[in-house]
Formats: sequence, structure tokens, C-alpha cells
Amino acid sequence: MQKGLVIIPTYNESANIERIINIILAVSQKLEILVIDDNSPDNTANIIRKMKKKNGRIHLKTRPRKLGLGTAYVMGFEYALKNKYDFAFEMDADFSHDPIELPNFINLLDSYDLIIGSRYVQGISVVNWPMKRLLLSYSACVFARVVTGVPVRDLTSGFKCYSRKALSCIDWQKFKVDGYGFQIQSVYSVHMAGLHLKEIPIIFVERRAGESKMSKRIIWEAWWLVWKLRLLSIFNGKRFTKK
Repeated sequence: MQKGLVIIPTYNESANIERIINIILAVSQKLEILVIDDNSPDNTANIIRKMKKKNGRIHLKTRPRKLGLGTAYVMGFEYALKNKYDFAFEMDADFSHDPIELPNFINLLDSYDLIIGSRYVQGISVVNWPMKRLLLSYSACVFARVVTGVPVRDLTSGFKCYSRKALSCIDWQKFKVDGYGFQIQSVYSVHMAGLHLKEIPIIFVERRAGESKMSKRIIWEAWWLVWKLRLLSIFNGKRFTKK
């Protein structure tokens, strides 16, 4: 049986982490979980340590301080490759991504290398966002799609499943961006590697507990990255793929 890894970066997610781990493990026997915690002061890591003692499908990496979403996923992808997982998920801890959807991604792995949980592939499927934030997110995705030429409607989605082939062909150590930028660059890189992408509709629900980690710095970083990727697609589109 194939096995997959759900990678969950955390910072102050004690209100959500135990419940979401239990649901993920219940929806598919193929799945294991790697939590990468950035020294949460709210006891997140200790909750996971207790769960880990009782279940070998739970794994934990801790870091000394907040080091960002992008570096957490790079660590997770390298862990997945080293430990011979067949596929790996990106997923938030706050229930904005419904873990019940995970099998829908897994079922497509025979045909696709990157499956993206999309808020915009069938209209707009976002709950509890103010109109200003919704317009910003949707406009950013349209802008990124037009400028980069990547035929994906939700380039900033953080709910994804990568095949081992997709994980292996990208040089993740070259990624120097975070947040939205990391999400855009990861999809761009898989696309430029000539692999097969698929968007599936999800309903994104704004976090139920805890605080958002979004910042203006992350938004501006993503804006500049889009233009950089446009130039790369003209001169060296496969910069982030392994030779």
C-alpha cells in the first residue's frame, strides 16, 4: 500500500491540532502526519509529543523560532523523500482546509503529479472572508495566472498534494520565498518541469480558532515574485528543477 505524508506547519495551533490530526488519521490508512512547529508558546508541540507516543503515524519536527511557511514545507518535502513516502500534502492546521477532502486528492495520483485544492476553479468557494480580502485574493490569482502563464486558477492555494515524482524533480533549496510566494513558485516549478497538474474544487473556510499569520510583507513578496517568474519563463523557466 502506498503511504503519504500530510505536512502541517504550526505556530500557536493548540486549539486545533489534536482534533485535525485525529480526523486526518481516520480518513485514510495511507496517511501519516508530520507537524513542523516553530517553537509555539501555547504548548502545541507538547500536545503532539503526547499523541506521538500513542501513534506511530504521527511525527514532529521543532524549530527554535518562527522561520516561515516556505522553509517548513521544504523541510517536510525533504523528510518525505528521505523516508520514502509516495506522496505528500500541504495543509493548514486551522480547518480552513477540510481533512475529509484528502481521499479526493489521493484518488487522482495515478494521473496527476500535483493536485491543487482550488477555491476558484468552480466559481468562488470561500466562507467567512470579508469582501476586501476575497477581492484581493481572487485578483492576485488572476494576476499571477496571466503574468506567469501557468494555467491554474488558484495559484496561492495552500492545500496541495504532490506525487513523489513532483517532489523529486524540484530543487527546493533554491526557494527563498514564503507564504503566497512559496505557493505560486511551487506550482510554477512543477508546471515548468512538464508534469501534470489538476485543480479540484474545495470550500475554503476561514480559520475557526487562533490567529492568521498573513502579513503585508508576504503579499508584496508574492507580487514581485510573479514578475520574476515571468522573466524566468522567458530566459530560464526550469531554474528550480533538478538537472
